[in-house]
Amino acid sequence: MQVKCPKCGNLKEYTDNPYRPFCSDRCKLIDLGDWASGAYAIPTHEKVEPNLDMNPQDPSDESDL
Repeated sequence: MQVKCPKCGNLKEYTDNPYRPFCSDRCKLIDLGDWASGAYAIPTHEKVEPNLDMNPQDPSDESDL
């Protein structure tokens, strides 16, 4: 059975393919690089509020008592 490589789109035999679902080691490594660089990140619409407290105090710090 032949399947399409998810990276380049070439058809490659699925059975006995050590790189499946990719067609080659090259496509497998390119895809891994895309994951590592964050190319597959899921975008969010959250607004991140900055922490304005410049001198946070640890609640376990009892030196002020």
